Amino acid sequence: MDDRIFGRNTVLEALKAGREVDKIMVAKDSKEGSIKKIIALAKDKNIVVQFVEKAKIKEVSDSDAHQGVVALLAAYKYSSIEEMLAKAALKNKKPFILVLDEINDPYNLGSIIRTAEAVGVDGVIIGKRRAVGLTAVVAKTSAGALEYMPVAKVTNISQAIDTLKKEGLWVTGADLSGEKNHYDSDLKGAIALVIGNEGKGISRLVKEKCDFLVKLPMDGQIASLNASVAAAVLMYEVYRQRNNM
Repeated sequence: MDDRIFGRNTVLEALKAGREVDKIMVAKDSKEGSIKKIIALAKDKNIVVQFVEKAKIKEVSDSDAHQGVVALLAAYKYSSIEEMLAKAALKNKKPFILVLDEINDPYNLGSIIRTAEAVGVDGVIIGKRRAVGLTAVVAKTSAGALEYMPVAKVTNISQAIDTLKKEGLWVTGADLSGEKNHYDSDLKGAIALVIGNEGKGISRLVKEKCDFLVKLPMDGQIASLNASVAAAVLMYEVYRQRNNM
C-alpha cells in the first residue's frame, strides 16, 4: 500500500508538495469543502480525477478513514519526451522510443520496461487515461529497470506521436492488419514502436498516426500474444537489425 495515500488533508498536502500522483479517486457524494480544493489543485496539475462509488474508495484505500478520497502515487518521477531524445543524442545514436497505447496491466508494463532497458530503448511513453502508471507493482516487476528507463506520461498519445515525427522518428505500430511481418520491415532508423492495449490493440486514432504497421506471424489457434511478449519480440527485432545480427 506504499503507492497510495488517502484522507483529505494527506492528499491535499501531497498535491501542494508536488508529489508525483497518477490519479485521484473521489467518492461521488464527496464534493464539498476540502474535496473541492483537491479537485481544483489536481486539475491545475493536469492529474486525472475519477469519481467512483464510496465502496471503491474503501476497497482501494483498504481503510474506513479515507474521507472520500484516495490518491494513487507514482513509484518514480516521470520524464519527458525531450529528455528521452536528449538521452539518445548524448549517446550519438538514432532514437528508439516505445509508445504504449492503453496498457492496463501493471505486470505487463513492468515486464515491457524490463525488456526495453535490456535492448537499449531510450524511453517509454504512456498515457494518463485508461492506462496504468508507475505503480509499486510496475517497479517491482521491472526488476530494477525502472531506475534506468525514462518514462513520460502524456495527456494525448496521438499528439506525442506528432512530436516524435517532428523530431524525425518513423512510427510503426504492431497490428494484425500490418502489410509486412516484423522481420521483413526496415526498423533500423530513428523509430518509435507502438504497442496497443492487451485486449483491443492500438486504438483507431493512434493507428492512423503510424507511418506503417507490422505484424507478428502466427500459425496457432490463438490470434494474439500477450502485450509484453509481443513488445519483447518486436523490440528484439529492432535490436537485431540495428546490430546487423
